Amino acid sequence: MEALTDLLRGIRAHGALVCRSFASPPWSLAFAAAPLTVAMAARGDGWLIAEGHPPMKLRIGDIGLVRGPLRFVLADDPATPPQIDTSAPGCDQWQVGPRTYGWGTDGEAVLITGCYDVEGSISDRLLNALPQAFVVPSTEGPCPTVDLLSAEIDKDQPGQEIVLDRLLDLLLVFALREWFDRPEANPPAWYRALGDPVVGPALRAIHDEPARAWTVGDLAALARVSRAALAKRFTAQVGVPPLTYLTEWRMAVAADLLTKPDTTIGSVARAVGYTDGFAFSTAFKRVRGVRPSDHRVVAMRA
Repeated sequence: MEALTDLLRGIRAHGALVCRSFASPPWSLAFAAAPLTVAMAARGDGWLIAEGHPPMKLRIGDIGLVRGPLRFVLADDPATPPQIDTSAPGCDQWQVGPRTYGWGTDGEAVLITGCYDVEGSISDRLLNALPQAFVVPSTEGPCPTVDLLSAEIDKDQPGQEIVLDRLLDLLLVFALREWFDRPEANPPAWYRALGDPVVGPALRAIHDEPARAWTVGDLAALARVSRAALAKRFTAQVGVPPLTYLTEWRMAVAADLLTKPDTTIGSVARAVGYTDGFAFSTAFKRVRGVRPSDHRVVAMRA
């Protein structure tokens, strides 16, 4: 399993708020902050305007992403003042369907937005590697998945929520994969290291089996290099030694597992490679700054 794949599994829509908006110029919609919002133009071009960022063109096929707590605006022109605040009282006066908003006469522009309510340490590792607001340009024109998403919003059939969630997930995967491959993306060190013939196999092995009692020698054998060569190259590529990365990844997995009500500290310890709960608790506090039990209490209250 690639590290990016593993991290993407931590961001998965569950009842995401998916809406379609249609308008004719001049139009401008303000959106409240969400942990992660995906915005697309299904018809007509627009602009994504986020505080602290220059206006970004959003063409058909492009995918815009915004991380909370940043509020943002979608508009036909950066100079058009917001006409609707989707989080303000009275916004429902513009609602023409369960998931559809609009005004104007012909709906020259059609916009799709999907808001993720993401939580967890694994998700944070990915989100923190992204700019607060950016647009992934389409290299192949209109995206058929956006058309499917727009069409599904109109339906009132069993399973609609699941279909919308999975289509939104698919668009997010497309966008992030494309973004991290762009020269301006400045991807995190672990992502760049995936393509390294020495470090890549070691990273994938750690993500595949975090509970395994990995040694530098084991990881070096997978990469077919000496232990010294792996340690030096891994540290240069990722920024930390192999076993330090292993511990950090284990604690990220553990932090998410601790939020599940059916787990115990002992079962979480075993899931990330510790047979001794005390040793796990010591490692968790050293890496995360709190005891596993305190992390669980705070996460359950959130």
